Amino acid sequence: TVQKSMLTIEEAVEVAQQDQLPLIVDAAAEEELRKYIQLGADVVIYSGSKAIQGPTSGLVLGKRQLITWTRLQSKGIGRAMKIGKENILGLAVAVESYLKVGTESADEMQARLLPFIDKLNELPHIESTMVQDSAGREIYRAQIKVSQTADYHAKELFEKLKQGNPAIYTRNHQTNNGILEFDIRSINEKEMDTIVLRMNEMMQ
Repeated sequence: TVQKSMLTIEEAVEVAQQDQLPLIVDAAAEEELRKYIQLGADVVIYSGSKAIQGPTSGLVLGKRQLITWTRLQSKGIGRAMKIGKENILGLAVAVESYLKVGTESADEMQARLLPFIDKLNELPHIESTMVQDSAGREIYRAQIKVSQTADYHAKELFEKLKQGNPAIYTRNHQTNNGILEFDIRSINEKEMDTIVLRMNEMMQ
């Protein structure tokens, strides 16, 4: 997620074309299905279960010849990782919905986050703020910072949230700094209330 000293997609395309190499973009959780192809990438790989919110799967877009070669994986080592018919159908439906409805706008996401953040700030020893995705994407999250005066640490909260029912997973790469982040893209207001309730129970 560190966005420093990196080639832009346009620069990478230029370098790849100079040496007649295919440019493969691992777009993983990116939300734009057309952007990288339009910028000149030869193959773009997406997760079917992140921004697209389908089942565990992958999506490979690109030039016909390269896609044909990619499909040869089903005859080799990739066969062991082949997904089932249900996953394929689920991904197809998710892509159709994604292209038809689109993603939540930045304004809509922020509007949903504000009441959630207000409720988190009512909890003891917690400071909650809205933060933008560190890679600069229009994705906003609720960040909580646990006060140093608390009897618990962010690492403990992370583990307890994960072990509960339902399990609640946070972005935990900054727990050593006392910070957790909640990504609300695939949850609704009722589920956000459940998070606040569970947090409150643990702190009591």
